Amino acid sequence: MSIFPEDIFTEPADVDPDTLANLGPLRRLAGTWEGDKGVDLNPKAEGPERRVFRERIVMEPIDPQANGPQLFYGLRYHIHINTPEEDITFHDQVGYWLWEPATGLVLQTIAIPRGQVAIASGRSTPDATSLVLTATRGETEYGICSTAFLEHAFRTDAYRIDVDFESDGSWRYVIDTTLMVRGRTEPFVHRDRNRLHKVAEPEPNPWAKIVAARKGEA
Repeated sequence: MSIFPEDIFTEPADVDPDTLANLGPLRRLAGTWEGDKGVDLNPKAEGPERRVFRERIVMEPIDPQANGPQLFYGLRYHIHINTPEEDITFHDQVGYWLWEPATGLVLQTIAIPRGQVAIASGRSTPDATSLVLTATRGETEYGICSTAFLEHAFRTDAYRIDVDFESDGSWRYVIDTTLMVRGRTEPFVHRDRNRLHKVAEPEPNPWAKIVAARKGEA
């Protein structure tokens, strides 16, 4: 029996334009964040390498998005990471965090400029203090897609992100990316972790701004 409605075309009629008021657990992620005590454990030819990094994440609300009857509220994000000893970008990432109020579905889309994309999913509640999302290679719904070279040399089999919201308003994450490195017999768990502190509040989404401006003119 399908969990989806028979009518796949009709969009919701009573959509609230205020994304920030409808983000559920993702409301705590909205804004601009910085952290300078991140730790990355990655594979190298001579063995695992540990790097300390500094990170800036901008998460801004987008207008509500509908797939027919399915309705998402979300944040568009950009992550920029470098290290204290280098000016060159260590990691760059863009995507969306999405919340479906009707079902409790949480999504993170991931795109990095080394030829890799993914969609990770999990379930949550509006007042959750933690999130867990996963993606698996080979899945057609919440999976991982990479270039031919990455499949050959550093195949990504799984992705998991654990987010914990702290009482002081900060949040922390641990990301485990399971890799099969060519020439190795055992999987390598590439781990990143950091704690982020808010440095700027988010702007309202475009539709919410329009509605607020019209009310001000009335």
